[in-house]
Amino acid sequence: MSVSSKNASGPESSPRGAGNDWTRRDFLRAGSAVGTAAMAAGAAGAGAARSPAAPEIRKRVELGRTGVEIPDISFGSFSLEADADERVVHHALDRGVTHFDTAEGYTEGRAEKILGRALAGRRDQVTLTTKFWAEPEHSAEYQMKMLEQSLRHLRTDYVDVYMNHAVNEVARLGEEWQAFAARAKEQGKIRAIGMSGHAPRLAQCMEYALDHQLVDAFLVAYSFAQQPSFKESVKAYLSDWLPSLDIVASQARLPELIGRAHAEGVGVMVMKTLKGARLNDMRPYERPGRTFSQAAFRWVLADPSVDGLVVTMTSEAQIDEYLEASGAEAPDREDLALLARYLAKNAGSSCLIGCGDCMSSCPAGVSIPDVMRMRMYDRDYGKPAIARSEYARLDADASACLGCSGAPCAGACPSGLEIAPLLRDTHRRLA
Repeated sequence: MSVSSKNASGPESSPRGAGNDWTRRDFLRAGSAVGTAAMAAGAAGAGAARSPAAPEIRKRVELGRTGVEIPDISFGSFSLEADADERVVHHALDRGVTHFDTAEGYTEGRAEKILGRALAGRRDQVTLTTKFWAEPEHSAEYQMKMLEQSLRHLRTDYVDVYMNHAVNEVARLGEEWQAFAARAKEQGKIRAIGMSGHAPRLAQCMEYALDHQLVDAFLVAYSFAQQPSFKESVKAYLSDWLPSLDIVASQARLPELIGRAHAEGVGVMVMKTLKGARLNDMRPYERPGRTFSQAAFRWVLADPSVDGLVVTMTSEAQIDEYLEASGAEAPDREDLALLARYLAKNAGSSCLIGCGDCMSSCPAGVSIPDVMRMRMYDRDYGKPAIARSEYARLDADASACLGCSGAPCAGACPSGLEIAPLLRDTHRRLA
């Protein structure tokens, strides 16, 4: 199965009509149909394909042309909060995870400090990414101070990759950030410079960074639902029944830009590969070696333009589950069944990361995608404290929604979400 963006196809005929006539009930039927067909076809050979050995990292690659070697699955520290979390880091190390991703702002700086303590004496065995939200007004000198603070927290004198965090405006890649990055690399405090992103203008920022040769690596939100060939793969099992619904998120150019980055030697790591991480919806359909997360990981790792993925790891059992996908072959029919069922169960109930179609619909300037992302941290990730902290940092929260009829944003979501009630509920939970 190819995961190249060259496999994208145009609209197809549908017995139920085009595009938006596709309902959640239709999708649930489709998921059931895929599940039945694929489970029957794939179960016979599935057991033999899974090793009983302890899960571990089975593949390592160079991140673009940076000289930084990473495992195909890296440890995300978004949720590191307490000293006890050090044991989770140690378990990942014991399983061969050697790249750890963090950020200056994760859990208000605690994540960097926990990693620093957990990796003490083992710095030569690992590579590190950390990030800082550099604004255009932040001077190069200020950014250097923030980097040095991260180095102290991490108990190291350099990081392998340093990223401008969650970039959604080209202005954040301006002269001060460029001057800082060049100076930090010259001083040996950074081996590679990069940017991360998951917001609506991600493609524009990636293209700008590539055009001006500003980065050595990207970390971007990317999942099976953003790859055009996923629909074609599912269609292969549903024949002509599958309607022409566009199940690909609105970041239509993302696969193309990931491919361009890879071709130009820029490293590509991906995040948010679980499309909301709603594992609680999928456990009844899983079995050992065949979980939704493993299927989602196999999908993105089969893309030749992706060097590796970063995922938040919160327990030893979760690490073992995730690492079973390391070094795996491309997803098969049973994997496709799980992915299709996940989309079916969550159709019309989850926000498409990076979509942004609702951005201009609110006259009060509420940042609807950001509020929905905080809701995901709270409801799907199960991290209400982190969600409240992030929500408090928004320039425009959803307080204006409490007295609004909901008319301005009604119909603005391509997934059919009822935006106003969701934002009101999120504000009450997180404000």
